[in-house]
Amino acid sequence: MSRIFWDTNLFIYLLENNPTFLPYVENLRIRMLTRGDQLLTSTITLGEVLIKPTQAGDTERCRRYERMILASSQIIPFDLGAARHYASIKSDRSIKAPDAVQLSCAASAGVDLFVTNDGRLHGKFVPGIQFIAPLDSVPV
Repeated sequence: MSRIFWDTNLFIYLLENNPTFLPYVENLRIRMLTRGDQLLTSTITLGEVLIKPTQAGDTERCRRYERMILASSQIIPFDLGAARHYASIKSDRSIKAPDAVQLSCAASAGVDLFVTNDGRLHGKFVPGIQFIAPLDSVPV
């Protein structure tokens, strides 16, 4: 069993039925369930996926998205441990603040794999995260 952290973009692809990336996300989730892997994400993911339905005034869609994420994932908060990781991660000025929050939450949880479609994060080394991998080549 691995602890796998999904960046926000994977949830958006899934929830919004993105025609390009939905097959990758669905395939990854099936493989994770088959292996017994644990899905993790952060509180910022929940906030980010709620932006579009909130802007549209669609409270039912907000509730549906929130239920799905809470039912399928362990939510990692941005706490004191994550804040300490954040300081270290943000010393790399190429990493934007929201990405640093995601990475710091994942690092504080000690994940095996951080999956993102954000090419700027591929190949970064973050203590507390064994691997950062792109969605299209996840080693699971």
